[in-house]
Amino acid sequence: MQSKKVNYAVVGLGHIAQVAVLPAFKNAKNSELTALVSGDEEKLRTLSKKYKVTDTYSYREFDECLFDDNIHAVYIALPNRMHYEYVIRAAEAGKHILCEKPLAVTAEDAREMIHIAKYNGVKLMTAYRLHFDPANLRTIELLKSGKIGTPRYITSEFGHQVKENNIRAEAEEGGTPLHDLGIYCINAARYLMRDEPIEVFAMAASPRANRLPEIEQTVTAMMKFPGDRLASFTCSFASAGVSNFRIIGDKGDLFLENPYEYTGEVTHQLTVDEKKKVWKSKAGDQFAAELEYFSDCVITGRDPEPSGVEGLIDLQIIEALMESIETGRSVRLGYVPRVKQRPTRRQEIKRPAHRRPQLINAEREHS
Repeated sequence: MQSKKVNYAVVGLGHIAQVAVLPAFKNAKNSELTALVSGDEEKLRTLSKKYKVTDTYSYREFDECLFDDNIHAVYIALPNRMHYEYVIRAAEAGKHILCEKPLAVTAEDAREMIHIAKYNGVKLMTAYRLHFDPANLRTIELLKSGKIGTPRYITSEFGHQVKENNIRAEAEEGGTPLHDLGIYCINAARYLMRDEPIEVFAMAASPRANRLPEIEQTVTAMMKFPGDRLASFTCSFASAGVSNFRIIGDKGDLFLENPYEYTGEVTHQLTVDEKKKVWKSKAGDQFAAELEYFSDCVITGRDPEPSGVEGLIDLQIIEALMESIETGRSVRLGYVPRVKQRPTRRQEIKRPAHRRPQLINAEREHS
């Protein structure tokens, strides 16, 4: 690709698109917001004016959007169940694709998405913004330095309250705590351990007064990694807001408060030989970072990390955890593809945080 900028159509204008994706283009120097796609006319009218975007399309007009040679890539910010269809359509039209997590609802769909993208010669990246986040990448570097010794186990929590009318509370939409929150804990365990789990176990629970009857509200899971290493996490749609992980090695431990969010500082606490060191990482624009990184992949032709395979592996683990919940037994993972690369400090991209914008009809939208 000869252009020095990649032109994007953002597909889906719900909460995450409005609060994070659209504002991020201002900070992504090689990425241009060129078109908007939504089923809400008010969103298209108001947001196109706000971001000075002249090309807008309804979902029915998505093929027209894909026929536009001025659009090089799409950012899929749709509800989970819609990822598969829109990624396939974009790939078959020759557009590069940056797709929100989870990549799909099922591992089978993810495999086909990866195959179709490869067949059509387009880049497919799962939007794991933490792979470019300084706090997470410096944690990886610290672990590699051996300061806490060999990581033996990881504990993690990610939860908050989800309202009854939120689309994530609907089972058929692919909205579950595992798909929405637990996936961060799973992915973090994998990039911190630098390996794939071989066996998993999980249990789920919901309060008696279940506000979200279609889904389990809280899941606690355990993953066993090669080398007799463990990772456990709890994710919940029914808890107070919590986001953290702790890596315990045979020489010390490292605790991060707020590592999964895209707003607010991250607090680090390193303990070695009973001596504690605390420092903070300032918030930045994680979405601008991932946009800039993916655009660079499109321009240079290199394969992105995190790839579609990265998203597929997390879905395989989620499906094994769901099987464990149903059967009450641990589940050994079968074949898990190997990722070609894992996140490193070389991927760190710092961009300044922006103010939270006013939202348009985003109360029920996928976040």
